[in-house]
Amino acid sequence: MNVPLWAWLAVLGVIVLMLAVDLFAHRRAHVIGVREAAVWSAVWVAFGVGFGALVWRIYGAEFGQQYFAGYLIEKSLAVDNVFIWAIIFTYFAVPREYQHRVLFFGVLGALVFRGIFIAAGSAIIASAGWVLYLFAAFLLYTGYQMIRHRNEHLDPEKSKALALFRRRVPMTENFHGQRFLIRRNSALLATPLLAVLVLVEVTDIIFAVDSIPAIFAVTDEVFLVFTANAFAILGLRAMYFLLADLIHRFIYLKIGLALVLIWVGIKMLLKIDVYYIPTPVSLAVIATILGVSVAASLWATRGQGRHALPAPQNPPFGTASDEEIDALEPLWRRPGKKPIRT
Repeated sequence: MNVPLWAWLAVLGVIVLMLAVDLFAHRRAHVIGVREAAVWSAVWVAFGVGFGALVWRIYGAEFGQQYFAGYLIEKSLAVDNVFIWAIIFTYFAVPREYQHRVLFFGVLGALVFRGIFIAAGSAIIASAGWVLYLFAAFLLYTGYQMIRHRNEHLDPEKSKALALFRRRVPMTENFHGQRFLIRRNSALLATPLLAVLVLVEVTDIIFAVDSIPAIFAVTDEVFLVFTANAFAILGLRAMYFLLADLIHRFIYLKIGLALVLIWVGIKMLLKIDVYYIPTPVSLAVIATILGVSVAASLWATRGQGRHALPAPQNPPFGTASDEEIDALEPLWRRPGKKPIRT
């Protein structure tokens, strides 16, 4: 697959433009409802599917199918991110109108880190092909562990990343609107919103350790690996607001995701020296596993409506009053110019 430099630049340009449009559309803090989330989800999926159709038309069916297999893997594994975000936001009692800002920068960081991981993974595979055995074994082990611990969930209170952040970074005890940083008594302080962003970013890096090897099982093309990741991740914010109040209904999805990891691990093992499973077969198996797990979950929980996770009785952080926010010092100072408020 010969991808010219201009195609890479064009894709990166589209991604930057989409992020800019999203940031402009959500420049004012507000609670994102189901209808708005559904519309944005449809927009992001349309971009992802449309790009896959373009790859199919230009490079042929095989590469188009590889892209869609990777996109489906990344999109499905990303649902687990959505559930983790719901747990994090609930634990910290993050006001819903501020959650999009956290997720915007979280997704931006995820794109950067995953780009680094993909480049590193591609270089390692090119120089040491035997590492595929390690990737395959890791996927099989991860799938097994996911099934074994399917009823266990992240406990933000026990997060080592959060504990380290709170020890090393001076921080307020209250949210101050959408601010990540404030200045008080001439001291620069982080707000709890920055701590939440750090935790969101750390969890995504952990999930990337699973998803990046998984997509390399269905395609060796770095361009397809990156674009499938990028277009799957870009729609995560809208997906979160669409599904966050429904996570109690997807009771079998984690088993389905585990089986997908096991399947791609087996595919990778066979691909090395034994047999290359055709991409259409792999795509059909992945879609079937996910479809059955989602359908079984919704059937088993039929009759249950939307509801958020139960809020903690004593959340770790509070919310600053309007008077406290108005009394904040300017965050940045420029010599000879008026202070800049953020």
